[in-house]
Amino acid sequence: MTTSFSQINKTNDSIVVKSQNEAEVVILYQEYVLDSLVKAKLKNDLLQKTGDSQRRMELQTKLKSIEEKDSLQQAELRRRINTLKLQAKAYAVAPFGDTLFLIYSRILSFSPERRAKDVSKSIKQVYDDPFFEPDSLVLTENEIGTEISYKNQIMVMFVTKIDGLIANKSDRQLADEYLKIIRSALVKEKDANSIASWLKRIGLVILIIAGLCLIIFLINKAFVWINKLLKLSFVKFLNDFTINKVKIFTQVPIMKFVLPLTTILRLIVILITIYLSLPLIFSIFPETKIWATILLQWILGPAGKAVHGIIGFLPDLFTIIVIVFIFRYSIKAMKYYVDLIDKGQIQFKGFDADWAHPTFRILKFFLYAFMIVLIFPYLPLSGSQAFKGVSVFIGALLSLGSSSAIANMVAGLVITYMRPFKVGDRVKIGEITGDVIEKTTLVTRIRTIKNEDITVPNSTVLLSSTTNYSTIAKNEDTGLIIHTTVTIGYSVPWKDMHQALIKAALRTDLILKKPEPFVLQTSLDDFYVSYQINAYTRESNQQEILYSQLHQNIQDCCNEAGIEIMSPHYRYERDGNMTTIPANYLDKDYKAPVFRVKEVGEE
Repeated sequence: MTTSFSQINKTNDSIVVKSQNEAEVVILYQEYVLDSLVKAKLKNDLLQKTGDSQRRMELQTKLKSIEEKDSLQQAELRRRINTLKLQAKAYAVAPFGDTLFLIYSRILSFSPERRAKDVSKSIKQVYDDPFFEPDSLVLTENEIGTEISYKNQIMVMFVTKIDGLIANKSDRQLADEYLKIIRSALVKEKDANSIASWLKRIGLVILIIAGLCLIIFLINKAFVWINKLLKLSFVKFLNDFTINKVKIFTQVPIMKFVLPLTTILRLIVILITIYLSLPLIFSIFPETKIWATILLQWILGPAGKAVHGIIGFLPDLFTIIVIVFIFRYSIKAMKYYVDLIDKGQIQFKGFDADWAHPTFRILKFFLYAFMIVLIFPYLPLSGSQAFKGVSVFIGALLSLGSSSAIANMVAGLVITYMRPFKVGDRVKIGEITGDVIEKTTLVTRIRTIKNEDITVPNSTVLLSSTTNYSTIAKNEDTGLIIHTTVTIGYSVPWKDMHQALIKAALRTDLILKKPEPFVLQTSLDDFYVSYQINAYTRESNQQEILYSQLHQNIQDCCNEAGIEIMSPHYRYERDGNMTTIPANYLDKDYKAPVFRVKEVGEE
């Protein structure tokens, strides 16, 4: 990596600026000290010159001038020191891992970082002395600062006047503090790495490991006892759970599910115990103490964030609870009035009672949707990009995959308010005929006369023609008309045929006597006349049985009246015989007449 000339110049310029600032601070400090000495001398002279008033006046004038200059110098010195602090970056002196103190200023070409490293290295050199004597660390003052040395052989550190000014102390006071800190750290480190200390640490580690083994043993014992207790509880208290005679779960599957969970939980507890013991072991040795802090941060950091997040979420949680409470009880109050409308105790003009519960479901949906909109901003991470991305993704999936479902839902709403049928009605939707057994938002279920349950999408119901047999059948004035057609030859008087068909209808069960059945002649064809019998009934769900009985009665009544129900291609060139009329409808002494065919020319 190359460095440009301009970059080098900028770096040098910054060093020069900092050096100039430090030099100016030193000059100001020296001037301040000199002025303080002069001010002290003037005060002493004022005390001695008690008789000469003119001399006293001169001394007071000089003293006042120096005091004014002193106040300005103090303000300027403080400003320069604050500027120097802002420009300076602190570097830690940490020869044994822990920070002893910080260095802010440079010395000539030595940066604060280089000074901090050199001081740490010197402290380590002192520590390596096998005959270390704490009292051998001494201070030596000179014109530019105070030196900390060891046995006059190793210069540990040099404290400048700039260092003292930054700490708001003299260089001697600051050096004395640093000396005490360094001496204490060396003594502590020597004691920590003695043979006795190591033996204590090893013994403590062995004690912790033994305690850990004992805790793991007790955890295993506790979970064995818990498993036995669970097995006894399952056998004693937990019976097979059933709903409407349907077994939801039994003892054996529950035991197979719960007992492995306790094993997994036991392993998790053991791993957590071991993990928590590691920081305790690492904290015993100085070299691994940093690992103890890291391991604790891995647990305490996320745990602290979780606790902090939960505590911070409590006001929003309270708001969500209040919103849910208001909407929940508003819907319950609405449900109370909906039930009254459904029972007919409350009536609105133009509003059918059957619309009460469907309308309530629609309103409930929109109320819950509105509630979610209100709650959404209070949810954790609702404003994060990940949450927004997931919301957009789910919305896209719903919009792409639910087009047919939405069409059926809209059709279900339209059908609800059209009221083409109700549950229990006999209907015909397209080619499907049966009784409506269920109406949902998406589909309509129909049970045919053959006990076939057919599910019809509501969109299909809306697009198909729907015939409702039950609506008119419940009308007390009329009823449902059932009808069937019989073809009879022209030789049978139509009045006789009308009478036979009406008689057959009145003989059929579930056919109303009032209004009376009636006959319509629907066509006059080449070989026969089409007679349609129409009769009223209120049992729309029994049409198949009605038609079967009606057809049987038509056969009986026609046979009783001597009327043959002929096929269209039956020729009338025959005498009546027993091939078309059963024997029990003929006279006991009936004999079939002779059927004679004459040829042309025969006499």
